[in-house]
Amino acid sequence: MAFNTAITGLKASTIELDVTGNNIANASTVGFKSGRTEFADIFTTVVVGAGSSNNPGAGVIVSDIAQDFTAGTIEFTNNNLDLAIDGSGFFQLDDGQGGTTYTRAGGFELDKDGKVVSKNGKFLQGFGLDAAGNMQPLGDLVVSEKENDPKATENISLSVNIDSRSDATALLRPYDTDDSGTFTFSTTTRSFDSLGNENTIKFDFIEQPPFRERQTLSLSTTTAAGNIEVGGVVVALANGDTPAVIAGKVIAEAANIMQRDPRIASITADPTNADNILITYKASAADVEEIVVSDVGSTGTVATNFSNPDLIANEVQAVEVATPTGAAQIFFGGVAIDVSNATVPPDTSTDVVTRIVANQTAIIEANPTIDSLTADLLSTPPRVLITYKPEEGNVAELVIDENGTGAFAAATTATIVENGDDTYQGVYQVYGYLNGTELLDIGKQVPAGATGSTTTPIATEPGPILLRFSTVDGTLTSVNNTVVSGAGTAPKIILTGADPADPSNLVEMDITGTTQFASESIVKQSTQDGFAKGDLIGVTFAANGTMVASFSNGQNSSLGIVALATFENMSGLQSVGDTEWAATLDSGQAILNPPGTGLNGALRSSALEQSNVDLSEELVALIEAQRNFQANSKTLQTENAVTQTILQIS
Repeated sequence: MAFNTAITGLKASTIELDVTGNNIANASTVGFKSGRTEFADIFTTVVVGAGSSNNPGAGVIVSDIAQDFTAGTIEFTNNNLDLAIDGSGFFQLDDGQGGTTYTRAGGFELDKDGKVVSKNGKFLQGFGLDAAGNMQPLGDLVVSEKENDPKATENISLSVNIDSRSDATALLRPYDTDDSGTFTFSTTTRSFDSLGNENTIKFDFIEQPPFRERQTLSLSTTTAAGNIEVGGVVVALANGDTPAVIAGKVIAEAANIMQRDPRIASITADPTNADNILITYKASAADVEEIVVSDVGSTGTVATNFSNPDLIANEVQAVEVATPTGAAQIFFGGVAIDVSNATVPPDTSTDVVTRIVANQTAIIEANPTIDSLTADLLSTPPRVLITYKPEEGNVAELVIDENGTGAFAAATTATIVENGDDTYQGVYQVYGYLNGTELLDIGKQVPAGATGSTTTPIATEPGPILLRFSTVDGTLTSVNNTVVSGAGTAPKIILTGADPADPSNLVEMDITGTTQFASESIVKQSTQDGFAKGDLIGVTFAANGTMVASFSNGQNSSLGIVALATFENMSGLQSVGDTEWAATLDSGQAILNPPGTGLNGALRSSALEQSNVDLSEELVALIEAQRNFQANSKTLQTENAVTQTILQIS
């Protein structure tokens, strides 16, 4: 009996030595989990009633070699395909022949077909992703995209600040995109066409100066009954209508023409020539083309346009000055001016005008809204022309001699020569150029009437659009006459022709956040969503298990999600070598989920989980196993000595 007991102890100690030695041997094996030898005693029972129940044991057996699934240390590497699980879970591997195993060893690589495989060639399992990012059924993880198709630019986001301190009057005219002296600020953004070619789009910002344009429209006598169309409005003419009659008929339609083209401020008769019509545009209008005049029928009417782009936006008032009727003072803008008809020679109206202009400095100091005073000595009677600062807009007429003593028969009120127009303030023209040369259609409206019919919607054409900023806080208030929303979101700008490979591709630009502050002109934000063709340069994994392919064009593509398996009873897994385990009835079926969900740990890319073997503990266990083996050997030796003694007695 004792011999058998000692032998069981020797066998158990040998197994313990084997387990400990195996742990030590795999101390550097990636993903290895140490084993622990568990023992149970052997106790033989006797027949009931055959004697004492306190029988000696029959030895020991190894009841189990338990796996220690405690996580090992995670060490980082330079290989993106090295994966470690920070927490619970196993990688699921498929050998391609129906066999499924599980491992914590995450040293993976790509095979010739782009599949992610373990070092022994088994396929890492994961969930596929469709185009919308929805998870697909479990399968082999594979890098299915070796190149990334180009994408044409569809959206541009551009936000700039334009220095409000810039002087628009200092800009050279006319505008020339190749001459930086003709625009306030310029910036360029990248774009891509549908073939993946990179292009540039240059935007020039031109602050509107305090000028407005006036066109002189001259019409000839009609030779037949018919109609003409002026600015999109039809005007009926009779045979023999003179230019003056035609002018009157056109002026009668002024309200309708101005409604068609809101850039027009007024349509009036020319005071110097009844045959002409004066069309004055608002100071906020930019790059004004000639008003469209066309025959509708056989009228024989000829239209000629003369433009003066430098008509100032300032209010101009005129004060007619008569000869003084006595010795007194007049008060011009609150400044006393001595006048008299008693002098030798007596003051004439020309003398008074000259004297008023000579006091210009004092008058402007008393009236800071006035920009200048000039003498108009050719008019009858002579006049003083008062020019107000352009930012004042419309100004109330100046009253002269309100405190006088009779130099003029009554107080004289200035008459308006030109109404002031301050709508130019905070207004910018914006031009767009493809690759610096081709003028783009970015939403400029075709002039009214240019479409040939009053019922045809006004389209767009290459040319500038208008931006308007608040003169109070510098924020953007309108884009091409469309008001910015209360939330500050700017209306979109549509760029036609920005994709030379696909003219049907309309690029949408958002300039929300663009400002006009008193600080340096800068680009605050510039992004676009197009890109060129890209080649695969690497694969990485996110913490949630997403496999991301990176391409040379800077784009990323999610190809799948690593599947992690958990079990109801990890201890029931069966070790099958290569640091892999197989599911058993004791472990239960694998429960598969992405990393970071359920009981699964997070995934770490460029990292490997090391063996969880503690060499210090294993060396101690080795000593204990050796001691146990020696003790059982001693038991066997002692039993042998006892047996020899008995034999000698007999």
